[in-house]
Amino acid sequence: MRIVVPSLIVLIGPSGSGKSTWAGRHFAADEVVSSDRLRAAVGLDEFDQRASTDAFAVLNEIVTRRLSRKLTTVIDTLGMNAPDRAAWVAQAEASGLPAYAVTFNTDPKVCRARNKLKSRPVPAKALTGQINKFAEVGPELVGEGYAAIFEATADIRIVSRSMAGAAAAVQRQTSEPRQLDFGIQQAVFNFTGSPQSTGQRLIEVAQTAEEVGFSSLWVMDHFFQIPQVGPEWWDLPEAYTTLAYLAAVTRRIKLGTLVTGVGYRNPALLGKIIATLDVLSGGRAMAGLGAGWFERETAGYGWDVPTTKERLDRLEDVLQLLPLLWGPGSPSFVGKTFSVPEALCYPRPLQEHIPILVGGGGERRTLRLVARYADAANFMGDEAAVRHKIAVLHEHCEAVGRDPSEITITHLAPALIAADGSDLERRVNDLKPNNMSAAQFGAVVNAGTLEDHIGRFRSLAEAGVQSAIVSLVGVEDGSTVAQFAPIIDVFSV
Repeated sequence: MRIVVPSLIVLIGPSGSGKSTWAGRHFAADEVVSSDRLRAAVGLDEFDQRASTDAFAVLNEIVTRRLSRKLTTVIDTLGMNAPDRAAWVAQAEASGLPAYAVTFNTDPKVCRARNKLKSRPVPAKALTGQINKFAEVGPELVGEGYAAIFEATADIRIVSRSMAGAAAAVQRQTSEPRQLDFGIQQAVFNFTGSPQSTGQRLIEVAQTAEEVGFSSLWVMDHFFQIPQVGPEWWDLPEAYTTLAYLAAVTRRIKLGTLVTGVGYRNPALLGKIIATLDVLSGGRAMAGLGAGWFERETAGYGWDVPTTKERLDRLEDVLQLLPLLWGPGSPSFVGKTFSVPEALCYPRPLQEHIPILVGGGGERRTLRLVARYADAANFMGDEAAVRHKIAVLHEHCEAVGRDPSEITITHLAPALIAADGSDLERRVNDLKPNNMSAAQFGAVVNAGTLEDHIGRFRSLAEAGVQSAIVSLVGVEDGSTVAQFAPIIDVFSV
C-alpha cells in the first residue's frame, strides 16, 4: 500500500492509538503538524485544553500554507471532525496533491493503558467518547475524496510521485514490451578508502556496467562538487582524465561527459581532447555539451563569469566548430565569441560522426540549438516535463526543417534500487542525510523496488525518452550496479 509524496496525510484515531509514533517513524518532524505540540506553543503545555481553539487556528494556517507550497503535510490530531477533514482534503485537491487517511484501529484496552502512563491522562470518560466516535468515522471517510484509506497496521510504503503509477506501467511493459536504452552516470566518488581506492572502485563500476548492459557511461564535467550532489569538498576527479582511464579498462560502453560547460576549456582544445578519447577508446566517445551554469566554480578558478547570453553564444560557436575540427582539412572558423585560424585535429576521430548531446532545457535558445546542431537532447523531471520539452523541441525542429526523429531524447535522474520493500526501507534509512526524512530522501533520489523502477522507466519511454541515464545512489562498487541488470533485461526487447 503506497502513500505518494508530496501529499496530505490525515491521521485518525483516539488518544493512545499510536498516531504520533507512526508519524515519527515515517516522516520528519517538520512534516507533522500536531495539535498537541501547537497547544504547547500557544498555551501552557500540550495538555492545555483552554488553548485548543488557538492551537487549531494555528494548525489550519500551517496546513494551508504547507499545502499551497505542495509540501507533504501529516495532520496529527484525533481526526474525528468531518468538516475539518473536508476542508483539508479540499485544500490538498486545490494544490494538486493527493490526500490519504490513515486510521488507527488500536484495541481500546491498549489506548486506555497507554493513556494511564501519561503525566496528564485524558479523562476516562473523554477517551471512551473518542473510542466510540472512532467507530463511527469509517463509513464517513469513503466519500471524502481520499486517494486511499489505510489502516496503520498495513504494510504502507512512502513513495515519490515518480513511482505513483508504477504498477500499471509494469503491466503495460509486460503486455506490450517497449525498448529502452540505459546509461549510467557516476557523480559521487567518495568511496570507502578514497582517494586511494578510487581507481579500483571506478574500474569495478565501469566493467560491471558494461557487463550488465549499460550502453553508455557518463561523468559530470565540474571542478567543484555541485550542491545538488554534495558539499564542494567531496572528491570530484577531472572528467576527461577519468574517461580516458575508464576507456582503457572497458571495451564496448560509450563514454562521455554530462555535460561539459563550453567555457571551461579552449574550444579547439576541447575538440582535440574528445577526438583523442574517441581514438583511444576505439570509437566510443560522445560529446556532451552545455552552456555552463555553476558560477561558483568558474569564479573560484579565476575565470571570467560570462552572462547567460554570452554562454549560449559560445555554445553555438562550439557546436559549429567541432564538426569542422573533426572533419577534413584545416578550415578557419570565426564565431561570435572566438576564432580558430586553423581547425586542425590529428588524429581524426575514429567515428565518422561523434554524437553531440546538448544538456539543458531552455526553451527559447537551448532547444533551438539542439534542433539545429545536436544529435541528442538531455532532459530531467517527470513524464509531463519531458513531454513538454519534446513538444517545444519539435516546434524548433519544424522551424529549421529538421526531422525530430534524428534527435535522441535522453533523461537523467538519480535512482535508488532495492530488491523489495524491506530492503528499500533499510537502504533509504542507511543512506539518507540527517536533515531529511526517509520520505523526503526517497522522493529526491527516486527510491524504489525493481518493479517500481520498471514502471517508472516504462512511463518515461511512453513520454518519448529513448535513453534513460541513471545516477545510482549508494554506489560503492560494481555490486550496486549489478542490481540494475533485471531492469535492463526487461527493456531489451
